[in-house]
Amino acid sequence: MKKITSIAVMLMLVVMASAQIQSPVKFNARLNTGKSAEAELVFTAKIAAGWHVYSTRLGAEGPTSAAFKATKMDGVELVGRLQAHGKEISNYDKNFDMTLRYFEHSVTFTQKVRFTKPNYVLQGHLEYGACNDQSCLPPTTVEFEKSGKSPAVAAAKEAKAEAGKEAPSAELLAAMTMAATQGNPDAQAGLAKLQADSMAKARQDSAASMAAAANSSLSKAEKDALWQPVIKQLNAQNGNDGTEHQSWSYIFLMGFLGGLLALFTPCVWPIIPMTVSFFLKRAKDDRRKGLRDAITYGISIVVIYLALGLAVTQIFGPSALNAWSTKPFFNMVFFLMLVIFAVSFFGWFEIKLPEKWGNAVDSKASSTTGLLSIFLMAFTLTLVSFSCTGPIIGFLLVASTTSGSLLGPAFGMLGFAVALALPFTLFAMFPSWLKSAPKSGAWMNTIKIVLGFIELAFSLKFFSTADMASHWNLLSREVFLSIWIVIFAALGLYLIGKLKFQSDAVGGDINKPMPVPCIMLGLCSLAFAVYMVPGLWGAPVKAVSAFAPPMETQDFNLNTKVVKAHYTDYETGMAAAKSLRKPVLIDFTGYGCTNCRNMEAAVWTDPRVMEILEKDYVLISLYVDDNMPLPQEIEIKENGQKRILRTIGDKWSYLQRSKFGANAQPFYVPVDNEGNPLAGSYAYNKDVNAYINFLKKGLDAYQKKR
Repeated sequence: MKKITSIAVMLMLVVMASAQIQSPVKFNARLNTGKSAEAELVFTAKIAAGWHVYSTRLGAEGPTSAAFKATKMDGVELVGRLQAHGKEISNYDKNFDMTLRYFEHSVTFTQKVRFTKPNYVLQGHLEYGACNDQSCLPPTTVEFEKSGKSPAVAAAKEAKAEAGKEAPSAELLAAMTMAATQGNPDAQAGLAKLQADSMAKARQDSAASMAAAANSSLSKAEKDALWQPVIKQLNAQNGNDGTEHQSWSYIFLMGFLGGLLALFTPCVWPIIPMTVSFFLKRAKDDRRKGLRDAITYGISIVVIYLALGLAVTQIFGPSALNAWSTKPFFNMVFFLMLVIFAVSFFGWFEIKLPEKWGNAVDSKASSTTGLLSIFLMAFTLTLVSFSCTGPIIGFLLVASTTSGSLLGPAFGMLGFAVALALPFTLFAMFPSWLKSAPKSGAWMNTIKIVLGFIELAFSLKFFSTADMASHWNLLSREVFLSIWIVIFAALGLYLIGKLKFQSDAVGGDINKPMPVPCIMLGLCSLAFAVYMVPGLWGAPVKAVSAFAPPMETQDFNLNTKVVKAHYTDYETGMAAAKSLRKPVLIDFTGYGCTNCRNMEAAVWTDPRVMEILEKDYVLISLYVDDNMPLPQEIEIKENGQKRILRTIGDKWSYLQRSKFGANAQPFYVPVDNEGNPLAGSYAYNKDVNAYINFLKKGLDAYQKKR
């Protein structure tokens, strides 16, 4: 009986002792390898609630710091020190009389290694300390042992030997360069070939490195850290570049040009001398009053169209206007709208407002006096001329609302109205000019037809945006260029008199030769069509790069001078950059972003820029208008309100807003491997030297951090 009792007591003691053993921290260890000679040893921990794990390098007087200790290394060496990743907490501890750094819930420790032999052996352990509010665990270790082959070493040696075989000697290269500068054609050809081969090999090596790094991955803690806002840091590094004001001035200029075109339409031009003469005759004895009335008439036109622009912004809201540029539905609406306007200008039908509107306003103007009557006369002009100005206004509103500028419609309408009102004021000031002004005639119909061709061409831009955002793949770059070639060739044939429309026969001789200015413009249009032809085989055709789909949509492309991002996913690209130990250039772009295509064609194709982007950076392009649905919808909280991110574009747009405090494209930000900005941001600016300085500034900042 005593024996049984003793055994029972011993069993109870064992159970009680085991109950005291705690394991609040669970580690998972792995070795991330690729095709490079470097790898990363990763220790990922899940920490129980109420417990914390201490960070690295706390000092000898503090608790147990996390550290990796190698016990056996053959064919491999450590690179740098152990790094901690996660949400690090810093607090002053009275017991240790020092500030302690630790992690709760989760933490990841990484140790970089480099292979030095084809075969390697790595043995060691991670030592760490963990505590809660009542007690601490003794120093704990996570053992690690790994051995195997390292093909990257052998591959690197073979590549080096091959490069040594193929690379020309310094003496040969110097001789060829000197001969080339002296005009030797053979030497020039040989030098060009060497440079091309060198560039091709560099691209091949870069692509191989990127492909290998794509297998790298990040822990959840590391991914969460990449989304932390850096708006304050970015603002501190940035200066005011005046981008928005530049956009406003551009929209105003576009509106002004639209207003000038509207002047020379059959609905507006004949009204100018009639209206000015009316004001001057009404004040025969007081020319100042006639002049004042004409100026008031011009100001009224400006007020009416400016109110229209402000009304569009007020009704739809700035956020809605900005969203129009990214949504396929609205882009398809704009596409159909411009096509309808174009065929209207071609003479198929006429867009008119109800006549009773114009009659009602006209009768009201006749029955009133003073400033109100002048304002109503201006309003009558607006209604009567709508069949000609409507398509131009529609095109202008479409372009301004999709520009990203909050007051775009207002500035566009202001420019349009100023141009429209200017001749009324000038002819009132200088009545003698009316005698020399050109009379209305068939030339006005020619202007309408030309505007129809232009609106038809620009409508394809909006269809292209919807096509790429929705991944329909209907309008590739060569298809777009083919249609534009036909449109501008037809425009050229029309201007030189080889193509006629039915409306040309109204009120004139359809067989009448075209005037010299029309023929010259027609030749320019035909030359432009010919200029675009090489683009069918991949030529940059920079003049249309802002409107045509990106180069990657080209099915048959002989052009190799194209910079293309290796990654279109933020987390994947950041993981690859961390593996490659390179800084990242984040490119917030859009399929419908005209300025983005301009930057890619005018700046990225520069050999100096191309070399930096392909050699020194990991380029990540994030399309904010990508309409592909996310694998799983994401619920976020923004400005105190819950929102659902449904598409890939929604996700990248939210990243740009939440992390960088911006919502415009193009938007370039160089960041380190933790997602911190290096050199501020860069917007639309085609100054190549400024862009190079911006990239180099980011590289310098990254090197200082290492």
